[in-house]
Amino acid sequence: MEGYGQTELVLVASTLFYMEPKPGSMGKAVPYLPLDIVDDDGNTVDNGVNGEIVLRCTPSDKQYGIFKGYYKDEEMTNSVWQNGMYHTGDIAWRDEDGYLWFVSRKDDVIKSSGYRIGPFEVESVLMEHPAVVECAVTGAPDPVRGQVVKATVVLAKGYEPTEELKKDIQNYVKTHTAPYKYPRIVDFVDSLPKTISSKIRRVEIRESDKAKSYSD
Repeated sequence: MEGYGQTELVLVASTLFYMEPKPGSMGKAVPYLPLDIVDDDGNTVDNGVNGEIVLRCTPSDKQYGIFKGYYKDEEMTNSVWQNGMYHTGDIAWRDEDGYLWFVSRKDDVIKSSGYRIGPFEVESVLMEHPAVVECAVTGAPDPVRGQVVKATVVLAKGYEPTEELKKDIQNYVKTHTAPYKYPRIVDFVDSLPKTISSKIRRVEIRESDKAKSYSD
């Protein structure tokens, strides 16, 4: 069963037993919670448009299944409870049937030449390439585009980190998703930085890139 929730929440979206599953989606919003997908101004976005997942309520509403705040951290609490909404920090879109599709964490979104690119879609395509065993997609600083898509890649056994392979990976992404989403930078590494729970630390890659200079 697919679903979506956070430490601060119960399960707020799910593919329940009576629903037709859509592989890759998070299911539909549960009926008892005021879930919405909004733009940066808090307006509901149209179907098919990326936006932030929010819950339209406040801590005083006594809404079931939602936390009231972080223990002894008023600043962090106020950062997620704003304008009558709880902000999850997660980006998703809703299809015409009401199913939700995860894009990325809000701070992971890559802004390149006016495009907003979620790393999850690019990573999914990269993982289809036989040479890629693991990857992380981030935005690297660029003086012209603002950011460019960067893929940090762990290669499968039997593959060497050559320029030819780099171009092959780039062309693969170009032909399997929108061309503007392809990684202009491909960095081959032995391993990816991770938390103790094995989540990839994209923030560590981004911080490292701030000290580097890239060019096409």
